[in-house]
Amino acid sequence: MNKTTCPRVSFDFTGRFLPPVYIIVFIVGLVANGWGLKSLLQKWKKLGNINVFVLNLGLADILYLLTVPFLVVYYFMKSKWIFGDTFCKITRFCFNLNLYGSIGFLTCISVYRYLAIVHPMRVMGRITVTHSVIISVMVWLLVSVQSLPDMFYIKRYSKPYGNNTEKCFDTTDNIYVESYLKYTLGWTFTGFCIPFLITLGCYGHVIVVLCCTNTTDKVLKQRCLKLLCILILLFSVCYIPYHVFKNLNLWSRVLYNQKICAEWSNGVYIARQISRGLVCLNSALNPLVYLHGNENIPAQLRQMLQQACPMFRHPSPTNSGNAPVAQITEDVNTRQTC
Repeated sequence: MNKTTCPRVSFDFTGRFLPPVYIIVFIVGLVANGWGLKSLLQKWKKLGNINVFVLNLGLADILYLLTVPFLVVYYFMKSKWIFGDTFCKITRFCFNLNLYGSIGFLTCISVYRYLAIVHPMRVMGRITVTHSVIISVMVWLLVSVQSLPDMFYIKRYSKPYGNNTEKCFDTTDNIYVESYLKYTLGWTFTGFCIPFLITLGCYGHVIVVLCCTNTTDKVLKQRCLKLLCILILLFSVCYIPYHVFKNLNLWSRVLYNQKICAEWSNGVYIARQISRGLVCLNSALNPLVYLHGNENIPAQLRQMLQQACPMFRHPSPTNSGNAPVAQITEDVNTRQTC
């Protein structure tokens, strides 16, 4: 089909949709991750194996959230990037570190909990906090190596349309889109598909073991099922749509360069922009791991509500003392956590 018959792509949709999403993610994500990191650091001496990964998960979120205000300015200015080429690449690099770092650390959490429940005797005393730190460093290095080639592609483009329009691409310019598609397909397989299958396999086996073991604590089963639901939510809402529509959109651009018009290109473009908004939600949804892993947080929420109530009503003459909540440290050496 000739290019002239191609449906018009709704580029304006991006500027209307992404800024409100970015603002919400920035506020919610910064508060939730800040609170979660503070809670972990207060218990640094009691930091367990899994909490090392949770800590790195929070750091990856904070790293990306600090770049979000610049993206909000970019889209409010109708896709005019004013912060320079270097910072454009740094912003996109931070997004990729957050995305694939989050996937990597969630995978590590899944593997550790799989070992703690399915093979507790084999790993008892053999996996320490030092091992978790080393693995975390390896995850950062692997994600950086995977993301580094992306920075060598053109990210900023200037072209006069009456006024100067300066783009900051999240992928690259159409000139290099074919080679970029090949790169991102490999990136999707190694950075997303393999970790997703590992995570799915680990928790699938964990659920089977828990359901087949009559002696297993019901609380443990519930916690494992809750975490599995959190992971399914993260992957289904944030990660799967993003990778599917990113590659489909790149493929439509390759076809366009070959003078082939894909009638589905406009729909895929809009779905791609929606998936970009959804994938940013991972920075706001990742703190659900804090809520699941730290049993003190619900108690802290209740305490905050109790402290806030006297602001709206007269204080009660009686003082009800709440018993302190027992501190439960997650460790791979015990089967009592999930």
